[in-house]
Amino acid sequence: MESQSLYAKRSKCKFGMTEVLYLGHVISAQGVQVHQEKIQAILDWPPPKTLSELRGFFGLCSYYRRFVKGFSQLGAPLTDLTKKGSFHWHAQAQQSFDKLKEFMSTCPILAVPDFTHPFILECDASGEGIGVVLMQDPHPIAFESRKLLRVEWLYSIYDKEMLAIIHALTKFRQYLVGEKFVVRTDHNSL
Repeated sequence: MESQSLYAKRSKCKFGMTEVLYLGHVISAQGVQVHQEKIQAILDWPPPKTLSELRGFFGLCSYYRRFVKGFSQLGAPLTDLTKKGSFHWHAQAQQSFDKLKEFMSTCPILAVPDFTHPFILECDASGEGIGVVLMQDPHPIAFESRKLLRVEWLYSIYDKEMLAIIHALTKFRQYLVGEKFVVRTDHNSL
C-alpha cells in the first residue's frame, strides 16, 4: 500500500491552545460561548430605520439563537415588522430590540455534548410559542424556540405541549438517535 504525504504549514497551525475561535464561537474546556466582538457589534447596533437594517440586526442575533432561551418570543415583535408592508418602528419594537440586546449580552456558556451521558430535553409551550432546552448534567447544550402558527394557537394545551416535544425531537435528532435521553415537560399527562 502506498503511503500518503501530508504536510502542515507551520504559520497556519497552532498547538496547545486553551481556546479556539471558530465561526464566531469560542470553544474551550468550559464549553462553547459567543464571540464577544460579535456581541459588541449587536450591542452597538443603532435602532433600525429601514427593513434591511432590521433584517441585518435580526440575522446577526439569529446566528446566536441557540444561546438564548426563548429567542423566538423575545424577537416576535421584530419578526412581525419583517412582513410585507408592516415596517413601522414603534415602542414595542424598541422594547423588544433593547431586550434582545440585553439577552444577547448575557449568553451562557453551552456545554459540549458528551455521548457517554444521557441527554435531557426540557420542553414547554405557552400561548404563543414553544421552547426547548437540550441539557446534559444540568448544563445547557442548546436552546430552541419558535412562534406558534395562527392555527396552532387554537390547539389545546395538551397538543401544544406534544408539539413542543415533537419539535424538540426533530430539532435535536442528531444528538438523540441511538442514545438514551429523558424528556421533561410540565404537563402531567404527557
